[in-house]
Amino acid sequence: MFFITLFVGTRLLRALLVVLGLSLRDKRVSDREKSSPFECGFTPQSIPRLPFSLRFFLVAVVFLIFDVELVLIFPMVVRHRLFFCKEAGAVLIVFILVLLLGLGYELNQGRLRWAQ
Repeated sequence: MFFITLFVGTRLLRALLVVLGLSLRDKRVSDREKSSPFECGFTPQSIPRLPFSLRFFLVAVVFLIFDVELVLIFPMVVRHRLFFCKEAGAVLIVFILVLLLGLGYELNQGRLRWAQ
């Protein structure tokens, strides 16, 4: 009985929050002048939304991958510093090997060359 009451209560709370959010949302009339970029009253000199550089994006993704890799490996190394077992070592080696193989593949394909 408790779970049914909890289920119904969460559904009612969710519906209430959705209705509240829809009723309080910002209702602005879209205006071309207000949505254009403002440069001291002058017309913009360049396109405000330039396409994003794919090369920069790929380098940023590789950086994030290796940054997350450090976040995942560091606790394992700290925890198993005194009690380093074969399974933890094998997991670390496989994890680093997969990352290095991916990096080698990207380098081989020429995806990380900044200027061509």
